Amino acid sequence: MHYYRVAGLSVASEIELPGAIPTRAASAPDVTVGAGQVPETLPEAGARGPTWDMCAATGEDLTGACFLLRVPGIARFLLSAGRDIRFEAEAGIGPSDIAVFLLGTAFGILLHQRGQIVLHASAVRVGGNAVLFCGASGAGKSSLAAALAQRGFPVVTDDFCALELDGAGAPAVQSDGRQLKLWAHAIAHLSLEAQRGAPVRRQLQKYYVEPDLSHSEALPLGAVYFLREARPPHAFGIERPNVADAALLMRRNAYRPLLVRRMDQRADYFRAAASIAATGGVFHLTRPLAFKSMAEVIALLARHWDELALTEAVA
Repeated sequence: MHYYRVAGLSVASEIELPGAIPTRAASAPDVTVGAGQVPETLPEAGARGPTWDMCAATGEDLTGACFLLRVPGIARFLLSAGRDIRFEAEAGIGPSDIAVFLLGTAFGILLHQRGQIVLHASAVRVGGNAVLFCGASGAGKSSLAAALAQRGFPVVTDDFCALELDGAGAPAVQSDGRQLKLWAHAIAHLSLEAQRGAPVRRQLQKYYVEPDLSHSEALPLGAVYFLREARPPHAFGIERPNVADAALLMRRNAYRPLLVRRMDQRADYFRAAASIAATGGVFHLTRPLAFKSMAEVIALLARHWDELALTEAVA
């Protein structure tokens, strides 16, 4: 058995999960992962899509919750009660290809199943807070997090980010245990060749990169930035949307937004957006995508963090 910590949860897996950082064995893991028979459909499903079937939980009881994910040509994954992931691989598919979907889509769905707020985001630590960068695939979340880590802001999470509201309604970000995934050109521009690991998938020029992780506890959320490219009518800079727009941005940048509606979590995301807006803040970060502009973007962020009283000096 292999043991990891992902999004604040202890994970026990029958197979190695390249890209996840090993940790000590847990006697009662939060999540178990293993191979087994997985049905092609769920006859009892209350909702269906082209590649998935879902049985909803009843209230706060997750016992009846199940989600079947079909990844054509790769595997089927059955997620049960937010605690168990079983997979059945297609012929010729190895564990490393399975792990990519386990640590990405399958785990993101499992976090939704557990009722958590899950954003398509990367995050770094600024002072004692987590700062999030949200955006679609290719928006530059991981590259920005890697560049900030080089300036002394350790990575908290990559690709998806799990948020929880405490008893007082304050948002906290669960620290992750997964490596960054960066394209070869990003690794070259950021001079990270020495930290480059195995390819994420065969015949894909994307690689695991060991992050600078200095903590394992949840962090209070400092700010959320929604990334967009600087081109007319949007100019380089940072601006704060109103609360209603912030709530829409939160839902649109959920990890698999369709699940927010299917799992009846829209009110949860609105409450989270209101809480974040009232504490750290929700912002648009508009910047050029070119790597030559990275230093200017980081300087802009550092000034903004000074204004928000989050800051530690950029090296």
